[in-house]
Amino acid sequence: MNKKLIISLPALLMVLLVSCEKKYQSPGHYENDLFSDERQEGKAYIMNKEECFDGSELVVASSTVKLADSSKDRGKSFFLYKVSSGKVLKTVRDSTVEIPMMFLSQYKLKIQNNDSMYVYLKKLEGYRFIAKDRNLKYQWLKAAPVYSVKADK
Repeated sequence: MNKKLIISLPALLMVLLVSCEKKYQSPGHYENDLFSDERQEGKAYIMNKEECFDGSELVVASSTVKLADSSKDRGKSFFLYKVSSGKVLKTVRDSTVEIPMMFLSQYKLKIQNNDSMYVYLKKLEGYRFIAKDRNLKYQWLKAAPVYSVKADK
């Protein structure tokens, strides 16, 4: 009886270990997304004209906005635009705004040639070396698209 017990005990232990194996479930398996119906993948928020006007510190209507310079090679890409002339519609920081002026944008703007547009700007954050070199004070309002002035009239 001892020999049968000694031989069958390891076999019994192996069967017991194999039958009690726990399958690993990733933590994602247990997640329950409460906001799955509210999520919109791949759609960026675009502000309307009133939100752009309220959220900006400087608004200029101009038809002479041109791409002056860009940096796409290293680090964060940015684009420098020059406003040669225009009408200041709103200012929060400065009582007088010197035009011609330059501003920075983190993405390339879709500017129509010979079309007057609204320029929505806020205070420049970061980019201190390029700001000092180019005398920049403003950057494009992040979620603001390019709005044409002719569409309002």
